Amino acid sequence: MTETDTITTPTILIDADACPVKDEIYKVAERYDLQVITVSNSYMRVPREDFIRQVVVSDKFDAADDWIAERATDLTIVITADILLAERCVKAGAAVLSPAGKPFTENSIGSQVATRAIMADLRAGAVGQNIGGPPPFSKADRSRFLQALDLAVTKLKRNKA
Repeated sequence: MTETDTITTPTILIDADACPVKDEIYKVAERYDLQVITVSNSYMRVPREDFIRQVVVSDKFDAADDWIAERATDLTIVITADILLAERCVKAGAAVLSPAGKPFTENSIGSQVATRAIMADLRAGAVGQNIGGPPPFSKADRSRFLQALDLAVTKLKRNKA
């Protein structure tokens, strides 16, 4: 796949730099006969399978996000923890899931973006306080992700049949 290629078959796009569920995605994609594209700022090891492609973008700020958002359509499922990328992809018609299995939808993305902004403001003003980030990734998150991905794939396949 080149920089200008468009996606014409059901595909999972992974914001791969910090995605903890890549192995699970590969298994689900193989089971459902889907293409997978991992997008990152640096090379990473991915299985050598015909249905998996790796795209390494420049280290420019948001280069991976831009690559994914430009190709997100109703034929794609995007996996990302980045709420702003999720918003762009939802607007493009993609199904979007966090690695913890939380779906980003047209109905929820506005409040999720607002919450992100509030938390960023709180962290910025938290001199001497530890507000912290998200909780550690758990087995329950992994299980919830697999359920959500299976549901998203089933819906995508049904809508494209």
